[in-house]
Amino acid sequence: MSQDFSHKERSDILVLFDVDGTLTPPRLTISEEVKEILKELREKVVIGFVGGSDLAKQVEQLGPTVLNDFDYCFSENGLTAYKLGNQLASQSFINWIGEEDYNKFASFVLKYLSSIELPKRRGTFVEFRNGMVNISPIGRNATTAERNEFEEYDKKHQIRAKFVEALKKEFSHLSLTYSIGGQISFDVFPTGWDKTYCLRHVENAGFKEIHFFGDKTSKGGNDWEIYEDPRTIGHAVSTPKDTIRILKELFNL
Repeated sequence: MSQDFSHKERSDILVLFDVDGTLTPPRLTISEEVKEILKELREKVVIGFVGGSDLAKQVEQLGPTVLNDFDYCFSENGLTAYKLGNQLASQSFINWIGEEDYNKFASFVLKYLSSIELPKRRGTFVEFRNGMVNISPIGRNATTAERNEFEEYDKKHQIRAKFVEALKKEFSHLSLTYSIGGQISFDVFPTGWDKTYCLRHVENAGFKEIHFFGDKTSKGGNDWEIYEDPRTIGHAVSTPKDTIRILKELFNL
């Protein structure tokens, strides 16, 4: 085991957390209660978060000292990764797919977006990230109230699910995975670049147990692959309060 963590009670246990719905309410900020429990937990075990968003969004939600508050920080499912504040090797979606195929993909997405009926549209429908593309029919600039409204509309009309099916059909020749997560969007990334990607950074670190907490753990959710992975012990939650309760039970906090 790395000497970096030798001061902890159990340096051979890693606990990883999804962000939205697990450590924070969707797209909102972390509470003092969750911060305190994580601080206590970090004295006992190694902790990290793994989210699909880029680091800037995670800083908004988890606070400006996020790189110091966690032992591991896995942005964009671990394609951008930090250990004790130091950046590890990163990977890029655009290098993988190539400009020509990405151009075709983006054009198809924009045409499809213009063809669907929606009660509201806001802004930032396609967000290109280092390791994936995030697509939001209503737009990522929607307010919390508008997000909640779209989530209900989507449950009824299956806007995102139908969009994903259209993309799967059109780009069946590309090895892409589509993951519906959160309230308003879905992610598209190379197959294997789901949240299990972050485990590549820790597989040789000597951990005897890797726990994962997430709220989208059913098939099709963006926590499902890592939750089901044989290398992890999965904990399904619905809210940050669930996360706190389970942590207290598991680690006697």
